[in-house]
Amino acid sequence: MRVTQRVKKILSHYESDNPGTKGNLARILMEGKLGGTGKLVILPVDQGFEHGPARSFAPNPAAYDPHYHFQLAIDAGLSAYAAPLGMIEAGADTFAGAIPTILKVNSSNSLAVDKDQAVTGSVNDALRLGCAAIGFTIYPGSEYAFQLMEEIREMAEEAKAAGLAVVVWSYPRGPNLDKVAETAFDICAYAAHMAALLGAHIIKVKPPTAAISLEAAKKSYANIDGSTLAKRVEHVVQSCFGGKRIVVFSGGEAKGLDGLYEEVRGLRDGGANGSIIGRNTFQRPREEALAMLAKIIEIYQGKA
Repeated sequence: MRVTQRVKKILSHYESDNPGTKGNLARILMEGKLGGTGKLVILPVDQGFEHGPARSFAPNPAAYDPHYHFQLAIDAGLSAYAAPLGMIEAGADTFAGAIPTILKVNSSNSLAVDKDQAVTGSVNDALRLGCAAIGFTIYPGSEYAFQLMEEIREMAEEAKAAGLAVVVWSYPRGPNLDKVAETAFDICAYAAHMAALLGAHIIKVKPPTAAISLEAAKKSYANIDGSTLAKRVEHVVQSCFGGKRIVVFSGGEAKGLDGLYEEVRGLRDGGANGSIIGRNTFQRPREEALAMLAKIIEIYQGKA
């Protein structure tokens, strides 16, 4: 596998990691139509756990089949495919080596009342299935935030020792955070920084709004420009060790194509490493999803 100078530069920022982990990061960074650019588009399909099968897949019934998602990610030229244990097991043999996979090792569900996640996969599962990385969600601000952080610290140590990369979904939520606070400028940057401090190689957060939520942070943010999405993203990336960690942003709830493309341009212009887009992808008919992903890739290539 040829590794570009851009990817070598990114890998150089991970000074403690072994060749196995760096090799798996390189697999993701060199895959697909954005391979070698330092940019990523990842397909995550953990929504069946989070929202239930009908809410996730009924808009496009072909998506009930795990093979559909593997093939969609491959045909679209994406960087990686992330999913819980059963989804990856269901296509692991057919698609072995076809695209880097990320095993989502913890999950929640909409029947639960707590802001917590159950551990639903292991490092050994990821190794057995040929995955490049594990993925883990933390909820900064929840009653279980410290427990989640302790779990990923332990799993990340095991994953890195085995040569796997670590992806952390960092989603602020909890009793002291309303809906506005969950994506506020200061909170999003704080959540991303926590993921970096926990040792994540790739950090996933939501696009930040212009709101400033923490009263104690308002003075600090008085001179930080958050007037545009690009400026806010630039600060979130800066909060991850001065841009020395890979930061990708979620696609969120379903939205119109024009709004999605405009958001991706803001992410690109702010220096984001890319997007991780689930429902906005697989809930559309296949050909429409492929066209949408092609456009997003063009945006990150600077062609649109």
